Amino acid sequence: MIDIHCHILPEVDDGAKSWDIAVKMCRMAAADGIEHIVATPHANDRYNYDRRFLARKLDQLRCAEAAPSLSLGSDFHLSYENVQDALIRPEYYSIDGSQYLLVELSNFGIPAQVEATFSQMVDLGIIPIITHPERNPILQQTPTRVLRWVEIGCVVQLTASALTGAWGERVSNAAEWLMKREAVHVLATDAHDLERRKPVLSDAREEVAAVYGDDIADALVQHNPGAILAAQALPYFPDPVVGR
Repeated sequence: MIDIHCHILPEVDDGAKSWDIAVKMCRMAAADGIEHIVATPHANDRYNYDRRFLARKLDQLRCAEAAPSLSLGSDFHLSYENVQDALIRPEYYSIDGSQYLLVELSNFGIPAQVEATFSQMVDLGIIPIITHPERNPILQQTPTRVLRWVEIGCVVQLTASALTGAWGERVSNAAEWLMKREAVHVLATDAHDLERRKPVLSDAREEVAAVYGDDIADALVQHNPGAILAAQALPYFPDPVVGR
């Protein structure tokens, strides 16, 4: 399995608090069957995103006998300043310098022009990956917006633990709503620690397999994430089902 969203770099955001925790998170992920992790530090007003500095941190983690292979991306907050910078140099924020960019929307307000922004990105060859829409209280109330973004060409990433109930009923219901409409393309851990937000994908993979089958489960944790790492088109990208 491949995890494209993980706050495993230590002491750079609200993720791993120490090198010891980061290494233990790597080992936990490996024990779960995760073979590759994309480290995705926040890029927002609270945490400065310095890719060169973070790449050196990643090299240090690689040298710490951490089991999964590692690459670098960002948890990119969709602010005006960030978007303007990303349009000029998308590779600075994207997953391993590819066309795929993890995009986090605010829980407190989604700009009216967000759809136009996503369209502009796609037109420029940047593919937004909408992170954890099931956890966004605004999108819980207006989930059809996510379907429109998929039609534009956006990818949707659910939090694995949302499907197993760790975030409560409202979040799991929102996740299932998107799954039933074939509007989910990737599961990721969005792990931050060893206890509450763990680097574990297997439980959610089995949950998906039990309801939707092994082919879709493998697409969400292996084939689609693998295509993202390889900067290729996703092999599983159905048209979202509207009206179900």
